[in-house]
Amino acid sequence: MIRGGARLSGQVAVSGAKNSALKLMAAALLAPGVSILHNVPDIQDVRTMRELVEHLGARVTFSDGTMTIDTVGVQSHVAPYELVQRMRASIQIMGPLVARFGHARVAMPGGCNLGPRKIDFHLSGLRQLGADVRSDHGFVEVRAGRLRGSTIVLDYPSVGATENLLMAAVLAEGETVVDNAAREPEIVDLCKFLVSMGAIIEGAGTSEITVRGVLALQPAEHTVIGDRIEAGTFLIAGAITGGDVEVDGVSPHHLDIFLSKLRAIGVQVQENGRRVRAWGDPAYYSATDFATLPYPGFATDLQAPMIVLLSMAQGSSIVTENVFVNRFGFVDELVRLGADIKVSGHHAVVNGGRALTGATVRCPDLRAGAALVLAGLVAQGYTEIRDTFHIHRGYERFDAKLRSLGADVERVGPSHSHNSGARAPLGIASDAER
Repeated sequence: MIRGGARLSGQVAVSGAKNSALKLMAAALLAPGVSILHNVPDIQDVRTMRELVEHLGARVTFSDGTMTIDTVGVQSHVAPYELVQRMRASIQIMGPLVARFGHARVAMPGGCNLGPRKIDFHLSGLRQLGADVRSDHGFVEVRAGRLRGSTIVLDYPSVGATENLLMAAVLAEGETVVDNAAREPEIVDLCKFLVSMGAIIEGAGTSEITVRGVLALQPAEHTVIGDRIEAGTFLIAGAITGGDVEVDGVSPHHLDIFLSKLRAIGVQVQENGRRVRAWGDPAYYSATDFATLPYPGFATDLQAPMIVLLSMAQGSSIVTENVFVNRFGFVDELVRLGADIKVSGHHAVVNGGRALTGATVRCPDLRAGAALVLAGLVAQGYTEIRDTFHIHRGYERFDAKLRSLGADVERVGPSHSHNSGARAPLGIASDAER
């Protein structure tokens, strides 16, 4: 439950990147022994990945952002549907299991409903590394002796495929080249961890990554990079409320295009080391257009929060979604709050300058859920957000961080009204919601 109208100001610490931590946990499976990860966010997706690696036989401890993963006892090579269907990133265990053990059987992935996200690129790449890939009864089974290096050209710079193939290639015989590779900061973070484990990798952060396979890897210690999507979300929270918010713990370079669009709208932005500050007056914001693209383009995960900001700006903006076909699924919920948005195919026209009013809305997915919370911060009256378990998949202590900046946010039970006094952290799903 959110009461709109509060001006957010202050500093907020950015948690570790969800989209990096999950892949690092999978990468730990590549070497027997204890790997240590720092700055791991305590979010539902991390808990799900923990359940998955424990199901495989690993022993995991997790406290105060530090996770230890002991993979000596890993014996199972099967990722069951019950776990994989809750989170798409589960598919990332395929590369490590095949590389180390020669066998992986993984249920087809789930996650946010953002439209078709086939794993063809993953499977085609593994075949090119010499694996035998078959699918049956909702599972993908991959078998290989030692994988063999190859040149793999991706039709699209898929982040997941790039990560899976890199983790497979580090133990393959010979040299592997991934062409048209994804360039996201999370890819670079994974490569740094793999190198610390003994892998030989060149070109991380470019469109061509070269891997020279080694016979074995050893456990390593690594600190997860800051979450650029969380950082962008809080910067927008400050901007839309006419506030002044500084995020700490993220590289501004990872947000270059996003920050340039904030400036184009009229938001004041200041970069200082690993801190970024944003402030401004919504009355003077103006429309701007943007299109989502793979990194270094505008991140699709920040599209929904940015649409909320554009709904505050004067004029009409055109947003083009080039990554996920269903990313505009939240627009109907935002319209319920008073926004004027028209969707046609992969374009959305946002007619800004409309006052939002509180209503009951539901989260269709993770980033849309965060965007609806942002809208509630500026909507007149109370906004009730339902299905908030989506938010907890990717934002650590989201409600607490918002309250630290001055937001009027509380969690109420499903049978209570906003004045019932029953509170719980926003984003922590009840048993019924799960």
